[in-house]
Parts: sequence; C-alpha cells; structure tokens
Amino acid sequence: MSNTIIRPATPADIDDIMRLIEEGRKKMMDEGNTNQWANGHPRQEVVEEDIARGNSYLLTTDEGIPLATFALMAGPDPTYAHIDGGSWLNDEPYYVIHRIASSAKARGVMRQVIAYALTKTRNIRIDTHKDNQTMRALLTKYGFAYCGIIYLANGDERLAFQLTDSGPAIEN
Repeated sequence: MSNTIIRPATPADIDDIMRLIEEGRKKMMDEGNTNQWANGHPRQEVVEEDIARGNSYLLTTDEGIPLATFALMAGPDPTYAHIDGGSWLNDEPYYVIHRIASSAKARGVMRQVIAYALTKTRNIRIDTHKDNQTMRALLTKYGFAYCGIIYLANGDERLAFQLTDSGPAIEN
C-alpha cells in the first residue's frame, strides 16, 4: 500500500466520509455489533458540524484515496462529565476520538489515528459500545485503560477508556 496522510476534512469530503461510515456500520453489523451505529447514527449533520468546527479528519493514501475518517476534538466532552463504575485516570485537559470508520481495505487505522492524536495531546479519551469487540481489543492493544461507563445524551451506555502519557509510545 502507498503511504498515508491524515488531513482535516472539508465540505467536499462529505460523500467520502459518509461512505466510510456506511462501510464501518456494515462491518460492525457483520461482527455482531448491531446497536452502536443503528438508526442512521452518525448522521450527516453531525459530520458536517465536525467539519465546520475543524474536528473531522480523513486518512488517505498519498494519491488522495480515502481510507478512514475520524473526529478528534478537545474536551471537555459533556458525556464524560459523569462516569459510573470507575473513574478517569486524571482530570487533566484531554482530547476525544469519536466516529472512527474505515474502508475494508484499510489496515493499521487505529494505530495511525492514535499516533496523530498524540501529536496534539498526551491525554486521550474514547468510548465504545460493549458489543464492539474489535474496538475494545484495539484499545487494549494500544494501552488504553478501561475507566468505567459513561452515558450518551440519549441514555445509551458506552464503555469509557483513557490513554495518558504513561501509555506506550505509538509511532507513525
């Protein structure tokens, strides 16, 4: 595979981003995670808002072929204000990774996303559905600590994880 680039998404990327999200949704369904991105979530309006705020990114080949998308934003995230069954590793400023989706052809996406996030912060939070076994395994692989359960605005539970500067080094 050619080299990859992570760049901020633009409004012109919306169709590619929504296609990647649909591929991610299908992969989750195929793996038995039928609840996480059900009912059209994440909606295009949410992605457009991410783009407008400068929080949406694309991982592309150096030829510009989209391989993955994700949102990366500075906290605080309101859904992380309360955590049950545990606690955050610290109360320091953090960034949050949301809405990671990739092409079926893409490999090493999570490693690249984390490496990119670590260029912005040494304190990353992320959440996932309990049925998302693939994401849970990747978070463990890359040194994220399970911290407890958070609740989305609609009341849905998510498993919450955090990586701090004491976590393993991840190289591009």
